[in-house]
Amino acid sequence: MTDLTVKQSGLRWLWLALLVFVADIGSKLLVMDTMGYGWANRIEILPFFNLLYVHNYGAAFSFLSDASGWQRWFFSIIALGVSGLLAYWMRKTPAAEIRVNAAYAMIIGGALGNLFDRLVHGFVVDFLDFYIGDKHWPAFNLADTAICIGAALIILDGFLQDKNSKTAKN
Repeated sequence: MTDLTVKQSGLRWLWLALLVFVADIGSKLLVMDTMGYGWANRIEILPFFNLLYVHNYGAAFSFLSDASGWQRWFFSIIALGVSGLLAYWMRKTPAAEIRVNAAYAMIIGGALGNLFDRLVHGFVVDFLDFYIGDKHWPAFNLADTAICIGAALIILDGFLQDKNSKTAKN
């Protein structure tokens, strides 16, 4: 495998990570500056969607949010490690592989957005509240959305690559 220049590699897609990061931080600052905290201050948008400013001291879906505080540093280290690994993979992936590079960039942008919150605030700001009846999905943010979309793109890419390799063998 030949080494790719930065221009030829997936690192060209880091602009998408920056876009996700800026949109995430901007949306969180807007929520923090304009909304009151908690359930009583929710803004009802649709019959299944509210804006709801809450703090998440854990990870996805409030995982480990009730731990004693060590999780802040644990999830920060994971965010840095995953971002570094994905950037390394982007460096080795041709820029023309759009789906996988976009996926990596979205995950990096989301991970760094939530990392920023953990380091600056000590918690992650969540504000998107989807529900059916009285059953609410745990609140989340744009960073979480980008991470989930990026993960879905990686899974899709795996299926499509598997299909392409089977087609090439025939």
